[in-house]
Amino acid sequence: MPHLAWFTPLPPVRSGIAQYNCELLPFLASSHQLDVFVDGSPEFFHTPDQGVALFSAYDFIWKNRKRPYDLVVYQLGNAPCHDYMWAYMARYPGLVVLHDGQLHHARGRMLLQQWKPRQGDYREEFWFNHPDASRDVAELGVAGLLGSLTYLWPMLRVAVEASRHVLVHNDWLAAQVRLAHPQAMVTVVEMGVPQSAPRPDARQRIRSRHGIPNDAVVFSSFGRITPEKRIREAIQALAALIDVVPNARILLAGEIVDYYDMAGEARSLGVQQQVAIAGYVGDDEIDDYLAASDVCLCMRWPTSRETSASWLRCLAAGRPTISTDLVHTIDVPTLDPRSWSTLAGLKRRAAEGETMLNTQPVGVSIDILDESHSLKLALRRLAADEKLRSALGENARELWQNRFRLELMAEGYADAIAKAVHAPMPSANARATLPRHLQSTGAEYAEELLEPIVGSSAHDLLHRP
Repeated sequence: MPHLAWFTPLPPVRSGIAQYNCELLPFLASSHQLDVFVDGSPEFFHTPDQGVALFSAYDFIWKNRKRPYDLVVYQLGNAPCHDYMWAYMARYPGLVVLHDGQLHHARGRMLLQQWKPRQGDYREEFWFNHPDASRDVAELGVAGLLGSLTYLWPMLRVAVEASRHVLVHNDWLAAQVRLAHPQAMVTVVEMGVPQSAPRPDARQRIRSRHGIPNDAVVFSSFGRITPEKRIREAIQALAALIDVVPNARILLAGEIVDYYDMAGEARSLGVQQQVAIAGYVGDDEIDDYLAASDVCLCMRWPTSRETSASWLRCLAAGRPTISTDLVHTIDVPTLDPRSWSTLAGLKRRAAEGETMLNTQPVGVSIDILDESHSLKLALRRLAADEKLRSALGENARELWQNRFRLELMAEGYADAIAKAVHAPMPSANARATLPRHLQSTGAEYAEELLEPIVGSSAHDLLHRP
């Protein structure tokens, strides 16, 4: 039974990756010995399964020294809740699960917004990740002036080259990683989510809670309410169509951010009665909110090329989706609202060298260059055409059944872990090329951590027989 160290956020951290691991780990616990390392005291976190032991990340060094792990797994995303694992990841190479194709936001914030900004370390990491970029770009990052241009420099090289194996959730991101890092071992495991299980009275109860009529057609969005989710554009489209589809409503089920006043936006457009803002919704109620929905809004721009778990939950619930037409989701069949013809998805089975054509659309995709026009077309047709909504919903659930079930993801993980356990460590030469602040050995890093606590005895303490 492989003995694994597993770095991940867990609930109550409000993170999709935290919930993802709560669902995944019980499937792996029966065939793997799992020690999960969290950022803080273990008693504050939800234990996913009786077969999973929780520890503070500070306990990893001595536990690994006492009994080395067969593999360290890092669940890495572009968010602050992953900051704590970077120092370990560079010094204890393992299986890196890249949930995003973009890490610049998180890494830049971590290095530049501490009480003592590490501007030199940020420059080193930027130049290492992007040696062909103008050195002036790093200065724009230091000054906080990159803005959305950050997406052009994703800062993935450290994570890839400091790992033994990389796992991603879509073929496009895997191809990009392999192109930039030909020596990297990369495995694709499509994300999976559990079957939707709403309470029997969920649809009526949730609609009543938010004052939504029973005969309304509800377009719902899940996750943090941010500009990237294109909620503003959806509300503008609804406002333009309010006389045509008076029964349409938008329901926003997600955490409200302080830099984006969505309620004010709805008021300014005169559709505050058609927009319900639920705020943060606990994981135990997501399926109930899906049951209250007719169509799900799953748009995003700019994108980190991530696979959206909330989008997959919509498919599992049998709900048609409106999504942005993105390069890494071209394997999912959708309708183009400008012609209502099917954009057939291509699904490649690399092992067999076979390309399959998926032709049953699961929703509508929006060309970002025609967003305003296409959104209006999509909202108007889907609000009026119950038969189309039903057909798309059935196709969506079938796609989830065939590709995105939690059990399928767990099987893929087991295979990837088996490969990673036997994968070689990065060479000494590869380690020597890392930015200087990431080159120290695990023992040296432990001494750095302990020195302020136990003083000069840190070296003796760590090297005691």
